[in-house]
Amino acid sequence: MPATVESTTYLELSEEGGGAHKFYEVRLAGAEVTIVYGRIGDAGQTRSASYATPEKAAAAAARKVGEKVRKGYAPAVRGVRQRRSVTRRQIVSSRSTARQAPVLWRFASGAPAFGVFVGEEHAWVGNQDGDVYVLTHDGTVTGRFGLPDGVKCIVADDFWLYAGCDDGRVYDLSGKVPHVAYEIADDVDIYWLDIHDGVLGVSDAGGGVTTVDHEDEFQWRRSGPGTGAWMVRCDDEGVFHGDSRGVAMYAARDGAPRWSTRTEGPVLFGWQESDEVFAGTGRGWVYRLAKADGSERARYRCDAGVFSCATSPDGRYVFAGDNHSSVYCFAADGTRLWKLGTGCGSAYSMQYKDGRLYIVTTSGTLACIDATETAVREAEGGRLPETADIKAAGVERVTPAARVATVTAVPAAPGDGVVVECVQDGPRTRVRVVTPGYDPSWRVQFPKEIRTAGARYVVAEVHEAARGGFYRARGEIRRLL
Repeated sequence: MPATVESTTYLELSEEGGGAHKFYEVRLAGAEVTIVYGRIGDAGQTRSASYATPEKAAAAAARKVGEKVRKGYAPAVRGVRQRRSVTRRQIVSSRSTARQAPVLWRFASGAPAFGVFVGEEHAWVGNQDGDVYVLTHDGTVTGRFGLPDGVKCIVADDFWLYAGCDDGRVYDLSGKVPHVAYEIADDVDIYWLDIHDGVLGVSDAGGGVTTVDHEDEFQWRRSGPGTGAWMVRCDDEGVFHGDSRGVAMYAARDGAPRWSTRTEGPVLFGWQESDEVFAGTGRGWVYRLAKADGSERARYRCDAGVFSCATSPDGRYVFAGDNHSSVYCFAADGTRLWKLGTGCGSAYSMQYKDGRLYIVTTSGTLACIDATETAVREAEGGRLPETADIKAAGVERVTPAARVATVTAVPAAPGDGVVVECVQDGPRTRVRVVTPGYDPSWRVQFPKEIRTAGARYVVAEVHEAARGGFYRARGEIRRLL
């Protein structure tokens, strides 16, 4: 019997000036080819495929190496080049001289925090240690996820909740265990993320904006006139992008430019409502712009650079947080109603819900502020509620896992789950629904790291995307044996 042929080819592509910095390794062992790829210095992602004969496997391995060499990869020695540092937002914060805001409760997450989302029952905070905590609206900690690197932001897309991470991946937090939903190209230095109906928008350090579809495939990229793009917001019609020069809109489908509006100072944060976008700038302004044409509807003046902004759902109030640890409330026409100090750092992100303003800060605190008129009047008079300091003792830290629980029986009833199958489609492993009643030609948005060709899984729910054409998995995932 002939000996099994084994070989390993290791390649790297590293560009100057902050460009690509990634590796690609091809391992051949008999009739199996294993690909390991990712950012230099990381463990990377692994994909394996089996072939009919060792000769066919060797030919496939040679093709993969040749494709990468033509793209600029070159042989290298693992470990010589080091992992590049990730751009993290500079922590610049001063103490507020304003009266203290009426903070109902506060939770110290342990590291500076950028990510916040407030839903109907819970609030999420994500910090630079990769921790994402889940709290009820009264401040009880009910869950904790542990991601591999710092959390850039937390965004919601209908039922789904995602955390953008400094490791270049976006994690789905909608289930009990976080799973990788998207992987951003290695040459994109992520600043902010947004997701709408399964399409990911990414703004980056170079002032560019990139969109990625539900199958994690590149759609389009555009470069704005500035740099440091901290704002990206997405809807059915467009992608709204803010950089050091201002705010621009690009068509959602193909990235065609629609309008561009200059701002006084670089855009540091963006918010959106149904027909308006809001941009906070480093020179203390919050702009209220019409989505249709970028025209300015109002402008709100803060006393320092604006790190974050938000609105009430009816547009009656506009909120902002500056880099001097103050928060503001404005009437829709631009009238400043109040300014108060947070007492726990500058608000890097914020969200208003049901009379409360939730902020996450440079100190890593998630604070719940009573933003009702009565509470604010009391605070301006120096009368504050007793603030509860929340602890998270005993809450288990759940980390991403490439393995899932197993089940041996096909669901007996429609409400017991939906069966999906992984199928090999050239170099990619895709997912389709096999349970009757679904379109088998549609793909399923499904965690990347647990896809194995030929494997079947039971998903709690599968929903049709709002724009049609594909399904989205939701809830617990178990492998069908």
